[in-house]
Amino acid sequence: MPGNPTLERDTMSTQAPGNAQPQSSDAELRALEAGLDQLQSDTTRRRRDWTRALLPLAAVVVLVLAWQLYVSLGLKRRDLVPGPFDVLASLAQLWEEGRVQESVWTSLQRGLLGFAVSVVVATPLGLLLGQVKTLRRAFGPLISGLQVLPSVAWVPAAIIWFGLTDATVYFVVLMGAIPSIVNGLVSGIDQVPPQYRSVAKVLGASRTELALQVILPASLPGYVAGLKQGWAFSWRSLMAAEIIAVGGTMGFGLGSLLDQGRTLSDMGIVMSAILIILGVGILIELAVFGPVERRLLARRGLLAGSTR
Repeated sequence: MPGNPTLERDTMSTQAPGNAQPQSSDAELRALEAGLDQLQSDTTRRRRDWTRALLPLAAVVVLVLAWQLYVSLGLKRRDLVPGPFDVLASLAQLWEEGRVQESVWTSLQRGLLGFAVSVVVATPLGLLLGQVKTLRRAFGPLISGLQVLPSVAWVPAAIIWFGLTDATVYFVVLMGAIPSIVNGLVSGIDQVPPQYRSVAKVLGASRTELALQVILPASLPGYVAGLKQGWAFSWRSLMAAEIIAVGGTMGFGLGSLLDQGRTLSDMGIVMSAILIILGVGILIELAVFGPVERRLLARRGLLAGSTR
């Protein structure tokens, strides 16, 4: 017996809202949970950002207060251990005389140019050593030995070879930065999954394409770490060279300012130079390498607390 069409339509219209209501409720519940998770993630990230800014500032305040307390105790003469305000006054005087601007500009120019040349030299060298096992076994220990060797040891030889010129400074910077960048890149290449190479070879990639389009992008975390360490070594090498190599056609850098304070036995100048050198290093780290490294690690899901 055929069913009543009117009755069937009424039954379907009665059941439809009942079926749609649970589905709608589940969707709303999932949307609410996602919104709460996103809110919690944003709150945690905002709190982390505030912590990243406030904790270093608090540490600096504590160190300055401890420094002032030590000076106030009078355990050392003020000309030997000046207080924070004494150093600030000396720094203000150096700024008025233009020596701060000159020394910072000279050292930054040398450091950035030397580091750029180091990257250009070290990158292909690191790719070559990372992929050719024979060359790596031959030159790998030498590169590691050069990284361990204090770059200040190159200063006397560089003065004999190049005299009191900027070439001496650049040579010392290169010898300090290149081994660190090479070892960082080689370490990053060692962490590349072998499947990447296999897939690239199956697709017909040449050795150059494999190195530039597969190996180098995949090894970026180690490469960036090597660049970061290379900059630290180049900056320290630069300061050592500027302190020792004084005179001739050498410009007036931060190392020269530090050596001038030592010659004059002026601890205000010495401490001012030390603080400027420290401040420039921290600024480069916070403004350049820190954000690049965090963004790279977060994009690959390697950063703690990354939502990706």
